Amino acid sequence: MTTWLVTGAGGLLGQDVSGALPAGSTTALSRRELDLTDFDAVTEAMNRLRPDVVVNCAAWTDVDAAESREAEATEVNATAAGHLARTCARTGARLLHISTDYVFAGAGRDGDPRRAPYHEDATPRPLTAYGRSKLAGERAVLDGLPETATVIRTGWLYGRHGRCFVRTMLERAQTATESRVVDDQRGQPTWSWDLAQRLRSLGEGPPRPGVLHLTSAGHTTWYELAREVYRWIGADPALVSPISTAELHRSAPRPAWSVLGHDRARAEGLGTIHHWRTALHRALPSLADDFPGWSGTHAETARPAARHR
Repeated sequence: MTTWLVTGAGGLLGQDVSGALPAGSTTALSRRELDLTDFDAVTEAMNRLRPDVVVNCAAWTDVDAAESREAEATEVNATAAGHLARTCARTGARLLHISTDYVFAGAGRDGDPRRAPYHEDATPRPLTAYGRSKLAGERAVLDGLPETATVIRTGWLYGRHGRCFVRTMLERAQTATESRVVDDQRGQPTWSWDLAQRLRSLGEGPPRPGVLHLTSAGHTTWYELAREVYRWIGADPALVSPISTAELHRSAPRPAWSVLGHDRARAEGLGTIHHWRTALHRALPSLADDFPGWSGTHAETARPAARHR
């Protein structure tokens, strides 16, 4: 039986990963329970628990704050990841480490004007402190555990646990609130539960060292995603209006193109996650259950979704 350790288990993805794994063979530790920046604490936990597979969901995720606190973000996203990789090497554990689309510049693979998806072997070029810290974490993991670590890049995660864009739009749609949403960033909304299931499959299968992209298939904009949420719950999608990224005046630049290719997943027989719209419609009932007044009937009167592109 495979034994598991989930780090960063209190977060959006960490809670779903913990729920997707066998309860009797999984230890789930939040940052409060295991601070990965403390090498001695990591060593003690790994020596005591001796897991077969570690899933590292711990991360600094505040993209804008990282611009002024890059050293802190790097400590969490890179130094701590290196601690975990070194202790996995000593105990013989495999490591599944979560990374991000932000390691790329966001203009398409190698600046290709046709805006091809970024494949696993594309050259990273992060434009933000957050992206730099995550890329440093990737390198620390692969340098420390080259034979048994898999870096999983994902993006635009949403789920039931914690705040996320989809939950915010559900709340606003339920109260028929107008929303102004960015329409010049394109990515792959990915349900955290779908990703959690894939992570379990990876851990139960043979080692797949290196980088792997796991996101939903297809791509869309935040504006189109918001309209789909409004439409699903029965609210008028015309309540959502488009704006540009520049109008938000954020500290950190946002990639305009966050679309990851899935060549390796297909080549290794892992397949791809559902199209983002299919996944969204599967996810929304469980997310909407958390909102007062949700009856489960709104979606029955919603307009049919547009065909997948």
